[in-house]
Amino acid sequence: MHTDTERCVRAVRSKDARFDGWFFTAVLTTGIYCRPSCPVVPPKPENMVFHPSAAACQQAGFRACKRCRPDTTPGSPEWNRRADLVARAMRLIADGVVDREGVPGLAARLGYSTRQIERQLLAELGAGPLALARAQRARTARLLIETTTLPMARIAFAAGFSSIRAFNDTVREVFALTPSELRARAPRTGPGATPGALTLRLPFRAPLNPDNLFGHLAATAVPGVEEWRDGAYRRTLRLPYGHGIVALAPRPDHIACRLTLGDLRDLTVAISRCRRLLDLDADPVAIDDQLRADPLLAPLVDKAPGRRVPRTVDEAEFAIRAVLGQQVSTAAARTHAARLVTAHGEPVDDPEGGLTHLFPAPEALAGIDPGSLAMPRARRATLTTLVRRLADGSLHLGVGSDWPRARAELLALPGVGPWTADVVALRALGDPDAFLPTDLGVRRAARRLGLPSTPAALTARAAPWRPWRAYAVQYLWATDSHPINFLPA
Repeated sequence: MHTDTERCVRAVRSKDARFDGWFFTAVLTTGIYCRPSCPVVPPKPENMVFHPSAAACQQAGFRACKRCRPDTTPGSPEWNRRADLVARAMRLIADGVVDREGVPGLAARLGYSTRQIERQLLAELGAGPLALARAQRARTARLLIETTTLPMARIAFAAGFSSIRAFNDTVREVFALTPSELRARAPRTGPGATPGALTLRLPFRAPLNPDNLFGHLAATAVPGVEEWRDGAYRRTLRLPYGHGIVALAPRPDHIACRLTLGDLRDLTVAISRCRRLLDLDADPVAIDDQLRADPLLAPLVDKAPGRRVPRTVDEAEFAIRAVLGQQVSTAAARTHAARLVTAHGEPVDDPEGGLTHLFPAPEALAGIDPGSLAMPRARRATLTTLVRRLADGSLHLGVGSDWPRARAELLALPGVGPWTADVVALRALGDPDAFLPTDLGVRRAARRLGLPSTPAALTARAAPWRPWRAYAVQYLWATDSHPINFLPA
């Protein structure tokens, strides 16, 4: 969008928050860059230059606006909508792959050369993977500076910087303030904060309907791993450097997030996975406008706009849970998962109580005795084959996965049919166009609305909903009285 100057100028003049994260406005006369909704008086059009990323602005020598804080905008919805190389690379960079494995590690995961990845990212985003990762480290550093009392040296390394000098130079360059000045400007937090806990605000594009989002997560929560407590969804997180516990609660203009981490180096990854879990980088206006064009869906969209797709923080975990949930009720699927957690999950300490384990990793389940699983023999075979393939790396499900290829590999496994592959694509891989024409709830909703209820006919009828069929599924499910559709009391 940043190449459409006229459209960008209109968005800046109208201070339209829907475009935050889509592009950034660099002001030639002041040397700063802003989000489109910056509250200051818009500059003259001839003094505005538009960039596709904060990293590109920083590469061009601009510093972040202290008023609108463009580093805190929701991410671009492009990276969750697309499955090409650039989108897959951006999802992996957000998950901290460059910080942990470098650009060669990013290239290895994507199956391309480092040169080709550099070239494509520069062409589309105006910055290479190192610059994009550096901008992300700067955001993490600012967050730690403003929300904790940690020493600056510890913040530097927790944010991913290799030296204190690089940390100081980057903060000054990006924010035009030293780390100490940033901390002095931050609002004072009250006493009594839990040691190691961080309280954050996760922004999103309005509208956001929390009912099916949190209702689904709460209704399918695995005891010991997830729970709904005091108006918040809580769960344990398996992270690169340790484990964490997160509590997420819906608010009118943000998601309240409370993180407890064993290692602060996991902060960036934890935030990225929480945003992905709640689908916070979606563009609900564009999605709802397209679905509203169907006269049968329009009343559902108008009644409760802004539905998101409840996703996951761990793709392998969700695939295992999807197999456990084949042809059984939600309650039975939770029971099966809870048994696995009790027998094979890694124990964790929860300061608030209630959460006891991490969901078992595929490696912990690879040697499981099939006879110990209280389920039909065919499903036992499916589960053991899946965890073995996940454990040995021959099947990889992650944020950088190629969606069609991953779906084909899932369908090649014995006992994995279209429903299982499609629900993994929808909730784990994040494909916004994944569709569930064989799902019982979808078919019931289709009959009630006068849509075709057979899978083939419903798939053909849903063609105009593309590329947002995963969101259409949420609106169809919402016609039922199942607990997944209601925010818990």
